[in-house]
Amino acid sequence: NGGHPTSEFPSHLMNHAVKKRVTNGTHRVIYHAHPMNVIALTFILPPDQVIWTREIWESMTECPVIFPAGIGVVPWMVPGGEQIAIRTSRLMEEYDVAVWYHHGMFASGDTFDNTFGLFHTVEKAAGILIKVLSCVPKKAQTITPDNFRELMTDPNFSSMFPIELPEKYLYEK
Repeated sequence: NGGHPTSEFPSHLMNHAVKKRVTNGTHRVIYHAHPMNVIALTFILPPDQVIWTREIWESMTECPVIFPAGIGVVPWMVPGGEQIAIRTSRLMEEYDVAVWYHHGMFASGDTFDNTFGLFHTVEKAAGILIKVLSCVPKKAQTITPDNFRELMTDPNFSSMFPIELPEKYLYEK
């Protein structure tokens, strides 16, 4: 009945092209939705990959295990156009998750289940962070840079979940 593909179609295609190239074709799923807690955080956190990654990682220990490369962030842009597609696809060269400010999020993975799980983990961590920030202006305790380093070096943990976390996210606050 005269239907058209989503206005985000260029972003989906560019993200597929990038992920096909950088993962040797193992990432076959690009998922885009409008998660409430992630969008709410775009009103609170600055559009900075390092800050977003660190704040989300601190919400749950699983986060750095599930997305050790971090989270890409696109400041507000008109959705659905070529410019936001280009910006997002550049982030997807490094990240498997990209947040669009005041709009939504993209995730990439090898299967739908893994991609949806990644997406859900980010949204769940964002919900935890929103709840914490609504209760107190500053977290009383959190996962520290040294705690993150322990994830990489603890023999029991690292044998099950071998990860390497970029030092740029492990700064002292």
